[in-house]
Amino acid sequence: MMNIILLGPPGAGKGTQAELIIEKYNIPHISTGDIFRAAIKEGTPLGLEAKRYMDSGQLVPDDVVIGIVKERLSKDDCQKGFLLDGFPRTIPQADSLAAYLNSSGRKIASVINIEVDSQILLKRLTGRRVCRNCAAVFHIENKPTKIDGVCDHCGGEVYQRGDDTVETVNNRLQVYRTQTEPLINYYKDKGLLFTVDGQIPMADLFVQVSKIIEGTHQ
Repeated sequence: MMNIILLGPPGAGKGTQAELIIEKYNIPHISTGDIFRAAIKEGTPLGLEAKRYMDSGQLVPDDVVIGIVKERLSKDDCQKGFLLDGFPRTIPQADSLAAYLNSSGRKIASVINIEVDSQILLKRLTGRRVCRNCAAVFHIENKPTKIDGVCDHCGGEVYQRGDDTVETVNNRLQVYRTQTEPLINYYKDKGLLFTVDGQIPMADLFVQVSKIIEGTHQ
């Protein structure tokens, strides 16, 4: 089974690699943000419970997060494989995921960890700019607009989001290191971890990622 977990800090390029993986291998991309929104929209009991926490600005507890992920993994399109992105975030979540998969005769095939130097992450994230009108994404160095502050696509205003400032990005990276990096050792101990260099060109990185997936898929 092609059951994959994608790890990596904000700005590591997980989103791009996830798009390439699901296109090539035709497996569903399970992002916690997406399934939360879907569960809330569908009005499932767990979705409504998650919404109560989110509306009050609180973190959604592990048992609710795990329940929503289990609901998603039980659907037919996940039976031949899936790509998890943004889950698990903690070791208790990883333990619960393993127990759930074992109960249905499944297991994780590989955990791909995209590694990038902190200073490069900072430059990538703080340089990001977004169009207020059409939400197109640009970067002041890697993908600048033709006219400063003006969207190439619709002519809307291009701005820096509040969560892309230096202070906020440093906080996000610190939260990642504190909360999620222990998972790296957790999966390394289980022989499931494969670390790749997120600083190489996107296409070259995907070649490495594909080799890992195909080498661990049985």
